Amino acid sequence: MAVGGERPDRTARETGSPLAQRLNYLFANMHPPGAPYTNGHVAEEISRGAEEYGGVSLTEQYLSMLRNGRRANPSPDVLRALAKFFAVPVGYLMGDLSASQAARVEEEVRFLVAMRDQRVRAIALRSVGLPPEVQDSLTTIICQFRQQMNLPADPPGTGGGEHP
Repeated sequence: MAVGGERPDRTARETGSPLAQRLNYLFANMHPPGAPYTNGHVAEEISRGAEEYGGVSLTEQYLSMLRNGRRANPSPDVLRALAKFFAVPVGYLMGDLSASQAARVEEEVRFLVAMRDQRVRAIALRSVGLPPEVQDSLTTIICQFRQQMNLPADPPGTGGGEHP
């Protein structure tokens, strides 16, 4: 949540700032299990880890302005520090990636989020080493379970189309 109780996800959509949208996406998804990062936590971690983050000093207020679109042109050093913190390519935040490359970054984020779930991770790891036809059968079975539970064949945002 941004400073002052603002809702950065809504504000970013209203401003149309791609940087704000991408930052809010990372804040919402790239965090340890439990609770999303706060602006204060990220700003403090980056500022405290001067060597690791290129000597960038970041305030909670400035990060809030980036997330709500009131500031949209941070220095490349700030973008590099944020990209490093969230473990994404700096081009994702700079807007230098093509739409398909940015979508690939977000797909990797969704994958990492899914892998936080111990049960999902166990299912994925148990399929390692099985022949491709067996993996395809498992995918079909999972899709059938999803259909029985009135869920889409593929989780939202996965692109789908990979099952037989």
